[in-house]
Amino acid sequence: MSAASSATKSAASSGPSPAVMGTYGRFDVVFDRGEGSWLIDTKGERYLDFGSGIAVNALGHANPKLAAALAEQAQKLWHTSNLYRISGQEKLAEQLVANTFADKVFFGNSGAEACEGIIKLARRYQYVSGHPERWRIITFKGSFHGRTLGTIAAAGNEKYLEGFGEPAPGFDVLETVNDLALVEKAIGPATAAIMIEPIQGEGGIRVCTREFMQGLRALADKHGLLLILDEVQTGVGRTGKLFAYEWAGIKPDAMAIAKAIGGGFPMGAFLATEEAAKGMVPGTHGSTFGGNPLAMAVGNAVLETVLEPGFIEGVRQKALRFKQLLAGLKDEHGDVVEEIRGEGLLMGVKINAKLPAGDVVKACMAEHLLTVGAGDNVVRMIPPLTTADEDLAEGVSRLSRALTRAKKPQ
Repeated sequence: MSAASSATKSAASSGPSPAVMGTYGRFDVVFDRGEGSWLIDTKGERYLDFGSGIAVNALGHANPKLAAALAEQAQKLWHTSNLYRISGQEKLAEQLVANTFADKVFFGNSGAEACEGIIKLARRYQYVSGHPERWRIITFKGSFHGRTLGTIAAAGNEKYLEGFGEPAPGFDVLETVNDLALVEKAIGPATAAIMIEPIQGEGGIRVCTREFMQGLRALADKHGLLLILDEVQTGVGRTGKLFAYEWAGIKPDAMAIAKAIGGGFPMGAFLATEEAAKGMVPGTHGSTFGGNPLAMAVGNAVLETVLEPGFIEGVRQKALRFKQLLAGLKDEHGDVVEEIRGEGLLMGVKINAKLPAGDVVKACMAEHLLTVGAGDNVVRMIPPLTTADEDLAEGVSRLSRALTRAKKPQ
């Protein structure tokens, strides 16, 4: 055992440190290493990871290509700031532009930063277009755009807003998705943009219909608004397309990405058309660490992998098998499983009111299966895109045992 592993085990055995700020309700487990779709804790116990770090570890744990890219870059250059050109940034931006609707890319460090930046982009666009009065953005309940003051106001979740004073102004938060009449009614002379997740992850894997997304595109065009998408959770192959907007056959004006594009390394970005980005001139936005050489080395390795011939088709095939397995789970546990939702390898198991989804997540931990809770009493199932078929089956089997465990009187 290495000295580092010994230190990790020693720290883990002493229990959670009071020095860490208590902003998370954590499970009392410390993971020491990962292998593909599996995590191994400091006691040597193996867990099947169907949370993927909340849709981050798209290529699994300790992916050799990502590890090699990071190690190689770490020996050369870590940081210079954006005062200078960064070759990896230019390469990744060019690949994202070549494979999406976009003409321009800005790199940051997280999904929250990407969403915050895209809000600024929308307002600046209207400002330089001669409409400074247009600065409000239509958003939707059940969304999650990050934890900054601006992004919690955009989502309008009372739980996340509590205790932080007056919410940041400028957001008209609608009660539900998939209601075009509601959106059109909300558009006014101060509206600048519509901001939406194609699939609401935190909100309970609520999928926006193709007709709704097409309708939003038409409304934005009709009223001179930007259509901006938050694909932080759905992007980079997660739904069986490179980006989820492709399922609706539309193109947004701007889009926020993060999570999977870094494969576990912190990074985010927002993409935009030339027109939508015309207000983002020098001095309007910035990031000290955004687009640093380490993140760009990993991001390029991730995108190269996802764009390899057959990779995304492979995700679609895995997704079909996964959905079939989950459908069988619904038949087996019809007393508590109400619905299977989602697209690709972003799936949600809707539990009825008889059983809190949080209890199921805890029962999954007891079965050494990592899942993530979500709104609307949903358990999120987000395996790595590289998960083997036998591991998909094993994960559903463990979830079935967890449901049986959770249903038993405590």
